[in-house]
Amino acid sequence: MKQGIHPKLKTVVFKDMSADYQFLGTTTMDSKDKIKWTDGKEYPLIKVEISSASHPFYTGKQRIMDTEGRIDRFKKRYGKTDAVAPAAPAAADAPKTTK
Repeated sequence: MKQGIHPKLKTVVFKDMSADYQFLGTTTMDSKDKIKWTDGKEYPLIKVEISSASHPFYTGKQRIMDTEGRIDRFKKRYGKTDAVAPAAPAAADAPKTTK
């Protein structure tokens, strides 16, 4: 493996700004902001807008779509009907053209 071509991993604190939630992780990103962690050490701080603490999927606030009702409404509106459409006039009924 070539030396000096890969970015260095750093331990940083990620802070979810919408939920005021912090966690320690590793990244190649760098930050000028610093924060003191619970272990007494100072780590770079990376501010994020969303994390597992505020994402609707993980918090249980995700909106469930009623797909079954939507399909039934679609079939009712655009689906085939049981009634048979009248047949087109037969060729014998069509007027004959003469030359």
